[in-house]
Amino acid sequence: MDYKSVIAENIAKVTELDVEQVYKLIEIPPQKDLGDFAFPCFILAKSLHKAPAMISADLAGDASLTYGGMFNVKNAGPYLNFYVDRSRYAADTVSRINEAGDKFGASKEGEGQNIIIEFSSPNIAKPFHVGHAFTTILGNSLSRIYDRLGYNVIRMNHLGDYGTQFGKLITAYRLWGDEKALDEDPITELLRIYVKFHEEAKKDPSLDDKARENFKKLEDGCPEEVALWQKFRDMSLVVFNKLYDRMGVSFDNYNGESFYSDRIPAVVDMLKQKGLLEESEGAQVVKLDEYNLPPCIILKSDGTTIYASRDIAAVLYRKETYNFNKNIYVVGTPQALHFRQVFSVLKKAGYDFADDCVHVGFGLVKFKDMAFSTREGNIVLLEDLLDAAVDKTREVIVENAKLRGQDMSEEEINEIAEKVGLGAVIYTYVKSGREKDIIFSWEEMLNFNGNSAPYLMYTYARIRSILRKADAAGIKASREADVIGTLTGDDAYEVISELSGFEGEVKKAAAINEPFVISRKLFETASAFNSFYNNCRILGEDVDVKDSEARLALCEAVGNVLKSGLNLLGIETVERM
Repeated sequence: MDYKSVIAENIAKVTELDVEQVYKLIEIPPQKDLGDFAFPCFILAKSLHKAPAMISADLAGDASLTYGGMFNVKNAGPYLNFYVDRSRYAADTVSRINEAGDKFGASKEGEGQNIIIEFSSPNIAKPFHVGHAFTTILGNSLSRIYDRLGYNVIRMNHLGDYGTQFGKLITAYRLWGDEKALDEDPITELLRIYVKFHEEAKKDPSLDDKARENFKKLEDGCPEEVALWQKFRDMSLVVFNKLYDRMGVSFDNYNGESFYSDRIPAVVDMLKQKGLLEESEGAQVVKLDEYNLPPCIILKSDGTTIYASRDIAAVLYRKETYNFNKNIYVVGTPQALHFRQVFSVLKKAGYDFADDCVHVGFGLVKFKDMAFSTREGNIVLLEDLLDAAVDKTREVIVENAKLRGQDMSEEEINEIAEKVGLGAVIYTYVKSGREKDIIFSWEEMLNFNGNSAPYLMYTYARIRSILRKADAAGIKASREADVIGTLTGDDAYEVISELSGFEGEVKKAAAINEPFVISRKLFETASAFNSFYNNCRILGEDVDVKDSEARLALCEAVGNVLKSGLNLLGIETVERM
């Protein structure tokens, strides 16, 4: 049972407010003596012509709000406070979670709705660096969140595979390319010749003319140039997909910028027919004064297209092909103006689905006191960061295994190190609000006692260890409501309160496109559980079997929520650490 929803529905019935409106207003009081949920009555003052405190006093006497004894309702000034019956709360919450297992938080709210999420979108023939990881990790998490809520998610990788740089690459490859090096390490070789082109072009400007000529041939579909471009694209994707596979990321569509190039003339014709195109200093633009935005360039003065014209073509294609209910772009915050212009052009052209297009921005990636050897000058490659995190995690695991006297094979250590190391990196991107800059610190990333993936994963592994020990002793987690209902102590109740809020946080994460909401809930849940674990014995000769069964049920519920939430962030769990 979603207790917040039940309260919202009952308040809506007695006040004639909208359920969704009430739901958003319900708060979690800062102090437990003020209840488990609270509704501020200020919104009713105008319509009822009463002071909020008087309204809350009147509502507190309405028996229907107790939901058959589930809640004790009291008023405190302008607030209506709801106190949950602890026994029923524990039995209902823990039972529901364990019945759902590690898919807890799933719903059908998005059934029949198509959500496009564009993320990652690296440039072909360029290294995949830590900046690309931000969009990749955020987009992957959002895809999983929407998927869990029942939406039909279309994951799109809008590859940067078009533009004059490919004329440069084709020219450079013909002059200095090494076929063997390209086969062995395509990205490094393509970057080498691309850098060399720019160095040589400073001395010989005619190279730029040759590059423009080769790009024109590519645009015109000349077989040799198209074949080389396709080769560069395919080889780059092989490299990218190895990284995606390692991180558990997948896509349904790889249509890059090149895919939309032949659709741009139709966009230009449409804007002309609607009388929206105007000439400005030789360029064709759409003025957006009514949106308080600068003009959006559609065609440059030389007649070539830019990102905006390709993105407009892409939105029209996506609507036609997928009939999306929401079209989300996980792209850096500096591109906010660009997307506002694109969406406004579509709106001005009469396409109301422009309102269903959303830009999800994010901050920058920085490093705190991290000496880092990079293969590409100032670029920190994601692969190098992942490898370093796994290596450092392996050292910690080996040391901890020695201290605890654990017998772990090298294969098991490597498997755990891979999952925990990757988890540490992924969590760093989603543990704070997405618009905040990411600051990498090994100490924080690999802290087994702080707000980190290793801490959450260790808590899960601890729970799995407890359940294995209980199983060996012949004690099972209870499935009986009356047994689980004994979990009414403060420590257990704190854990149950955190668990109960998980479903709502998954929905909130989707509503504001913010995985941080889930990572925060997981950390709060793990912290509450570890406090419970330290204060309440779960197994032992001096612990009543019924108490053990109830506490094991709570352990199982926490494990299910941690696994469910970590999966939504793109992090795999491990059975022991």
